Amino acid sequence: MRETPTWRIPVGIIGLFFGLIIYGVLIAVYLADILGALPWWVQTIVYIVLGVIWILPLKRFLIWMETGKWGA
Repeated sequence: MRETPTWRIPVGIIGLFFGLIIYGVLIAVYLADILGALPWWVQTIVYIVLGVIWILPLKRFLIWMETGKWGA
């Protein structure tokens, strides 16, 4: 466990915050018309998948925030 604060954690949290905002805006702008024409159950599946996709790179990002390395 680290004993001194590091700059990576606040920078990582701010980066994650802005990254999620940008991701959400891009999904809303580019997919809103396409998804609006689909049945509700297909929309639900697509939004669940899109809501989980952003989590995939999160593990490496959190490792970087803690250790400064991109891998374990």
